[in-house]
Amino acid sequence: MIGNDIVDLAQSRLESRWSRKGLIEKLFTPPEQQLIKNYHDPEIMVWLLWSMKEAAYKIYYRQTKIREFSPQKLNCNLISIKDIEAFGEVSCLENKYYTQSIISPESIHTVAVNDLKEINNVIEVEKKGIIKDEFGIPYLKSSSLLKDISISHHGRFEKVVTYK
Repeated sequence: MIGNDIVDLAQSRLESRWSRKGLIEKLFTPPEQQLIKNYHDPEIMVWLLWSMKEAAYKIYYRQTKIREFSPQKLNCNLISIKDIEAFGEVSCLENKYYTQSIISPESIHTVAVNDLKEINNVIEVEKKGIIKDEFGIPYLKSSSLLKDISISHHGRFEKVVTYK
């Protein structure tokens, strides 16, 4: 299964005051709050962790069909972060998701998979041939096959991903 999230950093600066009192505590676990506090650019860490949570939540919803806003239920663990790329894990109850994020000056894009072996098989595709089931979950219709697909858009950006 696959999920993805894109954050337009310019749009986020217009729409969100992430540093307002109480917001970080509401959205992030204590270890995540420490990551934000200790990172050289707290704003980037906020949106990286948020993007990881959102991408993983899309898989969780696909699996459970449970729609809820509970960001602290999704626990992020950063495995590595370098200039433009981050790898991590997100756990939610007994589920574990693996993430890869690309960080640019304009956006943060995160892909999540539930099988680590699939992280290198993720590709971007055009937004065509997409159908949704009764839960609003998107699939890519290819001949007689339905493939998992994830769609994310924010501000100036849209990402549509599936597996090779």
